[in-house]
Amino acid sequence: MTPRDRQLLAHTPYAQASVPEQYLRHIVDYPRKEMPGTILVDTDARYLYFVLPDGKAIRYGVAVGEEAMAFSGVARVGRLAEWPDWVPTADIQARLGPYPARVPGGPANPLGARGIYLYAGNKDTLYRIHGTNQPEYIGQAISSGCIRMRNEDVIDLYDRVKLNSTVVVLPPGQSAQVSASRNWRG
Repeated sequence: MTPRDRQLLAHTPYAQASVPEQYLRHIVDYPRKEMPGTILVDTDARYLYFVLPDGKAIRYGVAVGEEAMAFSGVARVGRLAEWPDWVPTADIQARLGPYPARVPGGPANPLGARGIYLYAGNKDTLYRIHGTNQPEYIGQAISSGCIRMRNEDVIDLYDRVKLNSTVVVLPPGQSAQVSASRNWRG
């Protein structure tokens, strides 16, 4: 974490949430065939995997989109941002608003500490992997479609992922079926 991260996360406007053990960051065995550097999201299990070499992956707990609003398919990382501003879409304004037209980055921002922007071709899908100011929802299907992570986890992922990396988001009903064994927790 950067000094700015430590400063902003020290003054969060939300209570520290107790996230169940299975949703904390772990290195796990990964028998699937995605290339190292790929991100795979198992929406049913509420896990995001960052694929490592030698049959391993870092598994993070996530909150995913409600089924009718969730993204699934293959995308690429088209943009990376630290403490991004949030610009609510017209749909979010209509369903959940009113919000300001732009919410500046910071600990109260719904995008949290980092934003990993998902693109299909050269077009922004408007879906993100991002931090959250509601860590108590990790492990649930609650968001408007984005993949939410604990801020410390999205910072860790952000520091590993590269622009143009492949992101695979499995649709509901298609589990990654990755072993629960682990040998490290960070």
